[in-house]
Amino acid sequence: MKIETVEYLGWNCVRLSNSLVDLIITTDVGPRVIRFGFVGGANEFKEFTEMAGLKGGDEWRIYGGHRLWHAPEIKPRTYFPDNFPVTVEEHGDLVRVLPPPETSNGIQKALDIQILGESAQVKMTHRLTNTGAWPVELAVWCLSVMDAGGVAIIPVPPRGPHTEFLLPTHSMTMWAYTNMADTRWTWGHHFILLRQNPQEQWPQKIGMSIPDGWAAYAHGGRLFVKQAAYQTGAPYPDNGCSMEFFTNADMLEVESLSPTVKLEPGQSAEQTETWTLFNDIPQPNSEADVVEHILPAVKKILAA
Repeated sequence: MKIETVEYLGWNCVRLSNSLVDLIITTDVGPRVIRFGFVGGANEFKEFTEMAGLKGGDEWRIYGGHRLWHAPEIKPRTYFPDNFPVTVEEHGDLVRVLPPPETSNGIQKALDIQILGESAQVKMTHRLTNTGAWPVELAVWCLSVMDAGGVAIIPVPPRGPHTEFLLPTHSMTMWAYTNMADTRWTWGHHFILLRQNPQEQWPQKIGMSIPDGWAAYAHGGRLFVKQAAYQTGAPYPDNGCSMEFFTNADMLEVESLSPTVKLEPGQSAEQTETWTLFNDIPQPNSEADVVEHILPAVKKILAA
């Protein structure tokens, strides 16, 4: 893995790369991965150019890219502004990104980032540490803000006959603004699709328990797959959500969450994601397209 200092969108940054993919981590603000993509190719993440290069101040800014939050979503705790410099440390074959502890709640965020060999695969370990003087209840929340124009692929938990499954097997959470009649949704038997449409202003969101431990975003002939291990029976936030999906006119977020934990002073909680990027994958319009084009790619990494 090559590590170098670069300027990107007006920020001082660190670039990690191998022969296939690269990531760019902002050091003026964060922790935030502002870019992930094939070397020389498009950024899979959304860039809010009107915020490029901004730093400082007490207003939370979305910036774009991939960020680390803590759930449940509460103002002001969740929206502590990440507008200040971070420290980047090298630890063997990974890079650790550390901002100062959040002054209003004592939570310290950290990202451990590792490109896995000469693959198009990245391991992301997200860590929240309670540096305060009292216990804090939270879940680790990892949000990838994907670029506009693609479609999220959400696997529905395994199906089965009524005669064998008399009790519910999973949950799906909706928000007050969720509209199941919106044409951006495709409600399949084995997969749900959520399209990002720049012409649609009204936001959409759902959360689900996803035992398969993956979700994906297809865009521009490429496929971004996010994996996060599912813990059966664990107390996930937002009525049992291990993954959540949000879209508006600007972007679409693919999010994973850890189970809710009570952190005593000095304790930490982690959520590890694996990102895999594929090329030459058609963007699906139906569940049949997912089965034909998306599942073969996903099965390769699930079997690894």
